[in-house]
Amino acid sequence: MRVHIELKKEEDRSYDIVIDSIEDIELGTKAVIVTNPKIAGLHLGYLLPRLRARELYIVTLPDGEDYKNEESLNYLLDRLFDHKIDRKSTLVAFGGGVIGDMTGFAAAIYQRGIDFIQIPTTLLSQVDASVGGKTGINNRFGKNLIGAFWQPRAVYIDPYFLTTLPKREFAAGVAEIIKMAVVFDREFFEWLKHNRLDDEANIKEAIKRSVELKAAVVAKDEREGGVRASLNYGHTFAHVIENETGYKRFLHGEAVAIGMVMANRLAVKKGLLSQEEAKEIEELLASYGLPTCYEVSDAQSFYEQFYLDKKTQSSKIKFVLPKGIGDFLITDQVERDEVLDVLREFERC
Repeated sequence: MRVHIELKKEEDRSYDIVIDSIEDIELGTKAVIVTNPKIAGLHLGYLLPRLRARELYIVTLPDGEDYKNEESLNYLLDRLFDHKIDRKSTLVAFGGGVIGDMTGFAAAIYQRGIDFIQIPTTLLSQVDASVGGKTGINNRFGKNLIGAFWQPRAVYIDPYFLTTLPKREFAAGVAEIIKMAVVFDREFFEWLKHNRLDDEANIKEAIKRSVELKAAVVAKDEREGGVRASLNYGHTFAHVIENETGYKRFLHGEAVAIGMVMANRLAVKKGLLSQEEAKEIEELLASYGLPTCYEVSDAQSFYEQFYLDKKTQSSKIKFVLPKGIGDFLITDQVERDEVLDVLREFERC
């Protein structure tokens, strides 16, 4: 017996990404701001007068990647039930990537899905994590292995929030900007080499260009069935590094910077990237104080952890490798020994 359900008329999930000072945002009847204590202390006073809702609640979650887990998610869901949040309500993700991921996932599963908006406060979340609808939490097996694709209703990127961002956090966001340029836009990469992002006008332009590039990719491939996987350049290696270090030693963007260098070494071995281009990328990362090396204690163990990555399919590890600067190759045709050779190069840093 077979029952067919026709679902060809998909819901329109389009939304705007506003890069400017936040003006009034209409949230409807009930809304919940999800944030952490640090962001609440720094910026809640700036945000609250700009939000419009009949009932507005605030939920704070602990700060840091190691709190992006089931315990924090359950705490958030319990508070939503306490406040009698319904399907017409809106969640506001107000923080960095951790807050955005958890708030979005809570929105995706609470009463089978409610609206949320993103107000990212770190550079990394402004140029990457807040755009595209990836949500989730970590578990002991790895990063973002439990989650959902759930698009926000809108994203509001206000450069004002970067004024209090520590230098290290800022650099972590720059890593994602450089990633976008290496994978998609040689001209943008050349611009980054000659324009420092600690200039206000330059950082606004870099945010705009990065968001445009990512939005174009997401529009083509919302659920990462094809070209969107290119955004994982550096991440396959980075997620292992983060897992091995318990998410405590490196910020996400720092791990991505190292992962990009590792991916570049593999690309050079495959004849996709020249040594000179690999050096250009590494020097640009290092110019912002980003780490470019991680001491691999056990290459075999590091390699085995790739199989826990959600991008691995049919026991084949998928790598995103730069094809020159401004292009990429997504491939699962990489020999184990080729990867191990690269990892062994990092046994002494």
